[in-house]
Amino acid sequence: MPAVVVSHGGQMPEHDGKITFYVIVCVILAAFGGMLFGYDIGISGGVTAMDDFLKKFFMTVYEKKKRAHEDNYCKYDNEYLQLFTSSLYIAALVASFVASWVCSKFGRRTTLQIGSFLFIAGIGFQAGGVNIAMVVFGRIILGFGVGFGNQAVPLFLSELAPARIRGALNICFQLFITIGILVAGIINYFTSNIHPHGWRISLGLAGVPAVILLVGSFIICETPTSLIERNRVDQGKATLRRIRGTNNVDAEFNSIVAASEAARRVKHPFRKLMRPSSRPPLVIAMLLQVFQQFTGINAIMFYAPVLFQTVGFGNDAALLSTVITGLVNVFSTLVSIYSVDKAGRRVLLLEACVQMFITQIIIGVLLLLHLKPTGSLDSTEAIVVVVLVCVFVMGFAWSWGPLGWLIPSETFPLETRTAGFSFAVSSNMLFTFIIAQAFLSMLCHMKAGIFFFFAAWILVMGLFALFLLPETKGVPVDLMVERVWKQHWFWKRYMIDDDEDDD
Repeated sequence: MPAVVVSHGGQMPEHDGKITFYVIVCVILAAFGGMLFGYDIGISGGVTAMDDFLKKFFMTVYEKKKRAHEDNYCKYDNEYLQLFTSSLYIAALVASFVASWVCSKFGRRTTLQIGSFLFIAGIGFQAGGVNIAMVVFGRIILGFGVGFGNQAVPLFLSELAPARIRGALNICFQLFITIGILVAGIINYFTSNIHPHGWRISLGLAGVPAVILLVGSFIICETPTSLIERNRVDQGKATLRRIRGTNNVDAEFNSIVAASEAARRVKHPFRKLMRPSSRPPLVIAMLLQVFQQFTGINAIMFYAPVLFQTVGFGNDAALLSTVITGLVNVFSTLVSIYSVDKAGRRVLLLEACVQMFITQIIIGVLLLLHLKPTGSLDSTEAIVVVVLVCVFVMGFAWSWGPLGWLIPSETFPLETRTAGFSFAVSSNMLFTFIIAQAFLSMLCHMKAGIFFFFAAWILVMGLFALFLLPETKGVPVDLMVERVWKQHWFWKRYMIDDDEDDD
């Protein structure tokens, strides 16, 4: 992760440098990769609730939806409809390992450029789809783009950021995800009334942030870490001066060079990840992604319009409710940006577990008692469900959402950074795929019990954060082993000396 935070034994003050305008521009342009990811999360749920889309590709779902006697919980249960949403994530899982190699070999910037081209191609197939095979193929191509983008953007942001605001700048990725979800909700609200091609407009407008990301990927610089790692040392030093706004970068530059030399001695980073000393950051990175999905957040974000229709809102009201939750998502992520480098990571995670657990339980109880297979909640109960969903989203947005990406990006040493982060990305995509593929069937079979299922996972997550997740706020990367892993009651047992050569 951020080589910019490497220090000399922890005795030196933070490296010189200011927040330059150029860094801000780079951060915003790169974070459009997050906006694309968020836009897709938000747009897919709205599109799958549009009658025109269902009539075009999923007539059986459309007919089932229109039957008044049909079970509230099961009217959207269709494995192909779920495949439309989830196919992107299995493609992203595969792509993340290729992206890891590209990221190391050719740099973060090139990885973003490849991802941008894949985004644009996938969007074209989706929006222009004439049959379900073409639409799913478009989502697979888009998934490859997500794999490349999600591998490169968090690393890029972290390596560009000064240590004192590492968390805040990295969370810009998550902020743009939430903005993408919000924008998608607004667009779906208007395009749902454009017949018969409103769904094409919704899917096609993803091309706007995709083009911005593509153009931006040619404007932004490569990170100094990546340049030095690839033996472009002079260019790396010049870039470091540019992004720090000062010529006094020798200490930071020497730290990056030392870390790069150590990394070059590791010939097989994936094999190195299997060593005991790599286990703590690897296990935590992967578990954070698993837990992030099993909060139930993507089930809610993917299928929010479907969920709100289930509890009694009409189509327009359901989409409007999605916009409201999207606004909550964006503003709550801003809370995380403000507090993550002040309060720390664990406080946010633990507080959110309490908040999300309570809301999932109450939603589950309300639906269990008042939402029968036919009929709907009364207006007051339906509004309460929307409020509770907003409170749930609020807790997730300032905790497990952004920190699920931040913590893995700041705990791996340079020699295993891209390899380790690819495991984080692939774990995220795998479990996003599982939830996306299974949620509608789970809703059909478990009914209100699905909220108790997610609540149980949140309880497990809270115990994990309490006992096994160390605080990493303000800890320089080169001191992570000494200050974090060797001091932790559980993880210190894995901190044995490994033979670094030819790993």
